[in-house]
Amino acid sequence: MKQVRRTLPRLLRLLALTALVGTGLAQANDYAEITQLLKAGKPTEALAKADQRLAATPRDPQLRFLRGVAQADAGKQNDAIVTFTKLTEEYPELPEPYNNLAVIYASQNQLDKSRAALEMAIRTNPSYATAHENLGDIYAKLASQAYNKALQIDANNAGSVKPKLALIRDIFTADAPPRPAAAAAPVAAVKPATPAPAPAPAPAPAPAPASVAAPAPAPQAAPATPAPTPAKAPDSDSGAEKAVTAAIQAWADAWAAKNMKAYLAAYGKDFTPPGRQTRAAWEKEREARIVSKKRISVKLSDIQVTVDGNKATARFHQAYSADALNVSSRKTLDLVQHQGRWTIVRESTGG
Repeated sequence: MKQVRRTLPRLLRLLALTALVGTGLAQANDYAEITQLLKAGKPTEALAKADQRLAATPRDPQLRFLRGVAQADAGKQNDAIVTFTKLTEEYPELPEPYNNLAVIYASQNQLDKSRAALEMAIRTNPSYATAHENLGDIYAKLASQAYNKALQIDANNAGSVKPKLALIRDIFTADAPPRPAAAAAPVAAVKPATPAPAPAPAPAPAPAPASVAAPAPAPQAAPATPAPTPAKAPDSDSGAEKAVTAAIQAWADAWAAKNMKAYLAAYGKDFTPPGRQTRAAWEKEREARIVSKKRISVKLSDIQVTVDGNKATARFHQAYSADALNVSSRKTLDLVQHQGRWTIVRESTGG
């Protein structure tokens, strides 16, 4: 269908797992080589290279992911579906395989399946902007189909329906001209949640523009009566920051120890689970994922805490490993203090 093709330039964002999976230099070089072949429009060669490396390391999630990208680019859609589906089953913490399943389902006009896959990607990582954008495209396509159906059933609806259809068409017409699927770049522009792949481990993301210090203003004469500087207890903020740091470290320790009582208690009563889950459903899902792991390690570094009264924000680098999976990412936790205790009310990845 023509409208589906107009959405494909946005949807064809086949993202690599990149720095999310900890690797050695040799593996990173293999990933970079396969990625370059995909960028060069050589999916068959990329697939052969991925298969060659997987013969030695068949469980490598990054190689399997790139293999799925190569399969999709080579037109082997059903093989790619199998590859990405297995990755979602074995690594449900990663949103990219869900996103790529959605891309393939959309290309086959299986929009309900595409929507479901994108909703899972967002549930896994609520700050995954690419999945949100793709889901918007799917909703627009579903709306277009519904409006067309309304016109088929009752032409008297044309006065109210046609302007809505025209609006949707204008949105996609404003996009860049669609490229053939085989020529679409397999790696999207850098996103906070999915930094571009590199042979060496990726550095911590640069601070957001808002955090860059502004240029010093030109010197001005001092006012005749300068406003007094509010008195501030020098140790009050530092004490609160230490308390917040201790709270998130205890949360990480409970996670690593699979101590579900302490882990869930780290989340406040006002915590909003991702997606549309209830608190009970979220807790049940988290417990199933955590206790099923044989070994978990959660290491925090580069912790930066800001405190504003009884609210705090902690930003840090999180190195998570569980069995064969290694995930390195930036994380943000919003906390509130209640009865002298700091608890999490919001968490996001990639910020």
